Amino acid sequence: MTTATTRTTGAVAAKGAVGSAHTRVEGRDKVTGAARYAAEIPFAGLAHGWLVLSTVARGRIRSIGIDAVLGMPGVLTVLHHGNAPRVETDFVGLLGVPPDPTAAVFQHDRVPHRGWPVALVVAGTSEQAREAAEALVVHYDEEPHDVAFAAGRPGAHTADGHMPAVTAKGDLDAALAASAVVVDAEYTTPEEHHNPMEPHAATAHWDGGRLEVVDSNQGTTWVAGELAQMFSLDVSSVRVRSEHVGGGFGSKGLRAHQVAAVMAATVLRRPVRVVLTRRQMFSLTGYRSPTAQRVRLGADADGRLRALEHDSLSLTSTVHEFVEPSAGVARVMYDADAHHTANRVVPLDVPTPTWMRAPGEAPGSFALESALDELAAECGLDPIELRARNEPERGPVSGLPFTGRNLLACFREGARRFGWAERDPRPGVRRDGRWLLGTGTAAASFPAGAGPSTAALTAEADGTFTVRIAAADLGTGARTALTLVAADALAVTPDRVLVRIGDSDFGPAMIAGGSMGTRSWAWAVTAAARELRERLDLGAAVPAAGITVRSDTSAAVAALAQSERHSFGAQFAEVAVDVTTGEVRMRRMLGIFAAGRIVNPLTARSQFVGGMTWGISMALHEEAVRDAASGGHVGADLAGYHVATHADVPLVEADWIDDPDPDDPVGIKGIGEIGIVGAAAAIANAVWHATGVRHRNLPIRPDRILAAAAEAPDA
Repeated sequence: MTTATTRTTGAVAAKGAVGSAHTRVEGRDKVTGAARYAAEIPFAGLAHGWLVLSTVARGRIRSIGIDAVLGMPGVLTVLHHGNAPRVETDFVGLLGVPPDPTAAVFQHDRVPHRGWPVALVVAGTSEQAREAAEALVVHYDEEPHDVAFAAGRPGAHTADGHMPAVTAKGDLDAALAASAVVVDAEYTTPEEHHNPMEPHAATAHWDGGRLEVVDSNQGTTWVAGELAQMFSLDVSSVRVRSEHVGGGFGSKGLRAHQVAAVMAATVLRRPVRVVLTRRQMFSLTGYRSPTAQRVRLGADADGRLRALEHDSLSLTSTVHEFVEPSAGVARVMYDADAHHTANRVVPLDVPTPTWMRAPGEAPGSFALESALDELAAECGLDPIELRARNEPERGPVSGLPFTGRNLLACFREGARRFGWAERDPRPGVRRDGRWLLGTGTAAASFPAGAGPSTAALTAEADGTFTVRIAAADLGTGARTALTLVAADALAVTPDRVLVRIGDSDFGPAMIAGGSMGTRSWAWAVTAAARELRERLDLGAAVPAAGITVRSDTSAAVAALAQSERHSFGAQFAEVAVDVTTGEVRMRRMLGIFAAGRIVNPLTARSQFVGGMTWGISMALHEEAVRDAASGGHVGADLAGYHVATHADVPLVEADWIDDPDPDDPVGIKGIGEIGIVGAAAAIANAVWHATGVRHRNLPIRPDRILAAAAEAPDA
């Protein structure tokens, strides 16, 4: 059974709702089934669409046998590249990037990867649509494909993504040559998938000349805006609702199923729902690219860095460039006179990757923090002491000041709680029967940003208050956090506040992503509450219709001073390894975080522990394997794609230190991603401490343990 505890170390006692543990305001609705998710909301005259995906990895569609399918029971239409509505893709969306052309379905006969949408079968029931879709015969002119990813393969190039591709200062070769100790190692992480509990689903229908989409997404204004541009509609004529979301982790933006549903609803003029299967999600909703990373560290004998190079290679599709910016983490964590980082990509015949929890930082921290551990061993230093000796005063690349960098405080508290002082630094010396025991640690960081948002706040005639904001609660507890923030800002109890979210009609708001959601939305809610309180304090009478004020944080967010603003953390792990069976068992984990003011300790704990648990899964289990012959996945489901289960997860403790952001009206930074960062590295470092063998390729599978044991000198 998984257990976890949380205590606020050194935190100032909360005087209001913020900082106090509060159960989810929608919790009863969720456990009783009253909360309906995107695929559960009824519509009169609802039709169902089923996507047909390509079975070749590269080529052209020669023919589609729609006639036979149109005669099957219940089939209403078959959309494909020959008859589907035309859409626009030449625009830049909310996040500053054009949409992935994969979402612009049925626009041409090209097939750029296996699992590319080639048709949508629409029928009266989901069962009829699926049967017809599986019966649809598509002929292709197949072409040779390339899905092989590996370090050093040709065709790679540097790419910016959402940060500069390359940073460089100092003479790297000279600094390495002058270093007393050098670590030069390569690390790999595999393709990984989001797999939220709730599959992607959308229902589209036209209501009085207005397009309405009921969806499961991470930002209703984001999806509404991109749908409006794609279908050449005024944004005011598109409404997207997404009240309850069962997980997203970066995958729930604009995807093929929403666009296909809108197309079908437009053609049929009736509601159409498209729900993805788990297997389809492996092709259509993005994933974390595999990475091949090289880290070179050069240090003096006392462990102080002279040189740091972090080079990362990831893959992208041939139709859309997405970069997994794994080298970015080195630009924040450690400085050196010679400091070089680069993110490179290679286009292959594969689906487009996308953001996945802690994009860049999750795989990048595995490589960097593993290399730091190797350097500590080479220098004969404690891993925490090595990091303390290389703690930068300013951003290593930007040169900007930190708005709070409490990393060493996290390490100190974590070391005290974990019993790090009693650790024997020698690897392979602790045993518990057949098990070799080891402990490891790693640092964590993730940017703390904010995006412009609007919010409406109404003082109701009955003395309650209603917040309307296009926020998204992916299961994180955002709705509850905003309730607490609003209550404190209004100086009332939380039971007098109703928070309504997930509706693009509420106005523009930041998406739930990048650990920026709650911070961005809380800022807007606080600003609206401040104005409303001023009006009420002036004695304004509340009419039956209430008094509503609207906030917009665009100017305030734009005015933020440039600085290095991040959450930080220290991860600790203990493992047991049986080198005769290859088993790696987690014994315990501890994470101590400096992540801004914690709004709701109850749900914050879930975020931290969830990220750490995913780190266990990343380190020991998760790996999507692509078949070179077919270009498709092997085991594209939760039977073939292994994730950590209850039996794999031991005692996991998450805690935090007081660390409010002085530039945020509530003191929030962000906690959604930080829990996974550094977790896999801490586990890998613990495996080395247990066995004396470095594992630089994730996941650390039993066969890799056995192979390493067989190659050991005393095997």
